[in-house]
Amino acid sequence: MPPQLKDLLAGNGNAAMQQIGLLPFVFVMLVSLVGSLLASMLYLRFYSSRATGSQVYRAFPLLGLSITAIFVCIQFSLPLSLGLLGALSIVRFRTPIKEPEEIGFIMLVIATSIATATFKLEFVGIIFAIAILALLIQTRGRIFGTPRSDGTLVVTVPQQGNTSVDPAVVIDAVKAHMPDGELESLARQDGVLVLSYAFQRVAQDRLGPLEATLRAAAPDSTFSVFFTRPGAQ
Repeated sequence: MPPQLKDLLAGNGNAAMQQIGLLPFVFVMLVSLVGSLLASMLYLRFYSSRATGSQVYRAFPLLGLSITAIFVCIQFSLPLSLGLLGALSIVRFRTPIKEPEEIGFIMLVIATSIATATFKLEFVGIIFAIAILALLIQTRGRIFGTPRSDGTLVVTVPQQGNTSVDPAVVIDAVKAHMPDGELESLARQDGVLVLSYAFQRVAQDRLGPLEATLRAAAPDSTFSVFFTRPGAQ
């Protein structure tokens, strides 16, 4: 390897690069890339099925690497940091954020990238551990409101004279195949009973047995299934 190229890669003649070193710089960049990919995986796991999302996770790897490289460079030079701050102040991004959760994931990438650039690697692990815990609590628990619904089942049962069907029988039939759900509404109008039931995590192979159970409980009933999240079944 030519001496000039070797000196360039080693950072000889550059005080900032000599201070951080080539291998530590490559290491923090790799850690930033891994952290960004982990943030992308969390987005795909918890929010990829949102129909209104802008798929912002695709920018996480480059975003994390860019932020890490910027903060590694500016932390050794005050004039460079002030100049960069002035340059970035005129930048305007017009890409709309369609889901509020996307802002949280972008901030997660920024926070972990800054922690990586400043060699606070233990902070990166703590941030991701608490973030995963928060996402699990938000997804499984009821702390942040009603649980997420994967779809809605609408059952229509004609109610004519002596052939009236007890709504409790229909509800029990639905719950037998959709235990992770709850009744949203129950209406009776013009001799027709309409039941709306929000469900979670229902596989497509359950729909056949559900139809058979509903036919046994209410022979004239019909039902429609609406998946509110693509890929929810």
